[in-house]
Amino acid sequence: MSVSLSPSLEFVLVTRLRAAGCVFAEDEARLIVSAARTSDELASMLDRRVAGVPLEHVLGWAEFCGLRIAVDPRVFVPRRRTAFLVEQAAALAGPHAVVADLCCGSGAVGAALAETGDGIELYAVDIDPAAVRCARRNVPDPGRVFEGDLYEPLPTALRGGIDVLVANAPYVPTDAIRLMPPEARFHEPRVSLDGGADGLDIQRRMTLGARDWLAPGGHLLIETSAGQAPLTAEAFADAGLITRVETSDEMDATVVVGANPR
Repeated sequence: MSVSLSPSLEFVLVTRLRAAGCVFAEDEARLIVSAARTSDELASMLDRRVAGVPLEHVLGWAEFCGLRIAVDPRVFVPRRRTAFLVEQAAALAGPHAVVADLCCGSGAVGAALAETGDGIELYAVDIDPAAVRCARRNVPDPGRVFEGDLYEPLPTALRGGIDVLVANAPYVPTDAIRLMPPEARFHEPRVSLDGGADGLDIQRRMTLGARDWLAPGGHLLIETSAGQAPLTAEAFADAGLITRVETSDEMDATVVVGANPR
């Protein structure tokens, strides 16, 4: 059973959404109606959205790289710009590549890579139990999802054998979190946003351990901001990685790529 979108209902929904500041009120109204199974559920979903809950949390999913990714409440919502990270990683992941998605959140990056790659052997890790539960719904078999801090929960047999390490690690400076949109500040876990004083604490930790886990010729890819990219690249170089910075003006995205010397 689902709710049908009559002109009068659409008018009510769009009016309330627009008054709440939703820029794409018409599109959101249609998505909420398509997801609601009853009138009561529709009313509840609309109230939550008007109250500022992210649309993806209201719907229970986010569109990412052509996939419908399950996104539970209090789980980081995958950003569209992160599709550029997937593109860069997919270009480096050959057939049957061993791929690890660190700070995986909902598992969106790993799930998208599994779709684009040829027999990828996928491992995903996050420190947040809610994210891990969500990722286990999104990462396709035979991919595996682990709860823990960066490399700590990975099987030791992977050490020195990972072809692609990919991460959208938290990179918002602590003091800048207060400037983020309320949807992120109030509804996404701080652990998925806070990158420390300059935003690079987790990136540096990840980079320091990368060469122990990468196969010879393997690659580490981390999403960052344009302003932080020089410091991220410096951390890569200090760790002995052959480093380059890739950008997409269209997606407003920046990815630092480091190759492990053979």
